[in-house]
Amino acid sequence: QQSQREPISAPPPRESYAPDRFTRFSGTMTEREVKLRYESPAIARHDVMKAGAIPLHPRRLQNDYLLDREATPLRVHNCALRVRFDGGDSILTFKGPPQPGRTKVREELETSVADGELLLTLFQRLGYHVWFRYQKYREEFRLGNLVITLDESPIGTFVELEGAESEILDMADALGRPASTFVLDSYFALFLEHRKATGSTASHMLFETS
Repeated sequence: QQSQREPISAPPPRESYAPDRFTRFSGTMTEREVKLRYESPAIARHDVMKAGAIPLHPRRLQNDYLLDREATPLRVHNCALRVRFDGGDSILTFKGPPQPGRTKVREELETSVADGELLLTLFQRLGYHVWFRYQKYREEFRLGNLVITLDESPIGTFVELEGAESEILDMADALGRPASTFVLDSYFALFLEHRKATGSTASHMLFETS
């Protein structure tokens, strides 16, 4: 059940964010996360900070491009290749197939790149095409090693909890969210659900069309 407490009306000031707020890294890791639906960004922000999380990265627009190929498409294997424009940064990510469980677990390979537009052109020359675009305003918080993201998307507000399963479950409990409320679907799957429910004919999850 959504919190009815008086929400914080605006994001924290930029000076309150952690010193490493613009740090990016390259590496291979196992991503473990769940999404939680929220009524509004203000309520989500209030609940996350009341649970003890501190600001990590300030609110900014993310533009995501999912790519695939005609021969042996990645989607057949539930994999994803993404170029993300995140504020002034560009990030390349490969995601492996999700593993079964109460949280969403998958391999993630990620690295910062100098020129995202050039990278998209390079992939197109190699036979890849952009098959789905989606946008969201994202801000991030941290509690211990857990990263909490607040996403304002064209199809609603979501909080993502990413980290060890024990930390995810502890934070979900602090937010009053049982496992039955966990959302494990991708944004593409959620977009298809939204499109079916609203009768939208949009092809991409963008603020001006969804």
